[in-house]
Amino acid sequence: MFIIRYLRMKRIVILIVLVFFTLSISAQKDSLQLGDRYADDQIYASISYAQFFKQPTPISRSGFSYAFSLGFIKDVILNKKGTISIAGGIGYGFDFFNHELKVEELNNVTVFNTSNNLTSNVFKSHNLEFPIELRWRTSTIKRYDFWRIYGGVKFLYNLSNKFQYVENSIESTFKNVSAYNKFQYGITLSAGYDEFNINLFYNLTPVFNNATINGEDINSSILKFGLIFYIL
Repeated sequence: MFIIRYLRMKRIVILIVLVFFTLSISAQKDSLQLGDRYADDQIYASISYAQFFKQPTPISRSGFSYAFSLGFIKDVILNKKGTISIAGGIGYGFDFFNHELKVEELNNVTVFNTSNNLTSNVFKSHNLEFPIELRWRTSTIKRYDFWRIYGGVKFLYNLSNKFQYVENSIESTFKNVSAYNKFQYGITLSAGYDEFNINLFYNLTPVFNNATINGEDINSSILKFGLIFYIL
């Protein structure tokens, strides 16, 4: 079963990458159209430092964690100069967290706890991303190094998740836990010059559904900040 799921996920990722590169070829043509109206169709790639926030009382901040994503996003111009647009796209994202929350799946029920005996505790997720942005930039049809500010919302659909910890030298792994929130969304902001831009993602939905620990609701969400690169 694991091998089948892995192969299915691998095929999905390969298909997405092929779509990105096919669309990027047409994006080059769109960006170089003559006339006042043009679009910066772009491939994006980001790498971010990530943290859980809104953690329950027994849990402190997560350890060193990171995320990266890759996708394609297409412009729809809103003004004649091409400085304002809306954009929508599709991408793939991966999250890796060192954290303290002990997550188990017992009889199709997700159980949350803490333990002082954990020597390793990581969480990994693979997601489809659907970004929607309102964009402002100083580009022209002949100028490709420009200032930009892009803000919007990103929707996430979880393809798979895995919680893995080592306690008293015994490793336990739980995949696709039932309490995990497969549909999430958050606000995004990126700003910078040319290819180098800072990027922020603030999740507006909790990672888990109907989750509690010691009678306290678990409303943990994800904050990411790092760099995002845009390629014409």
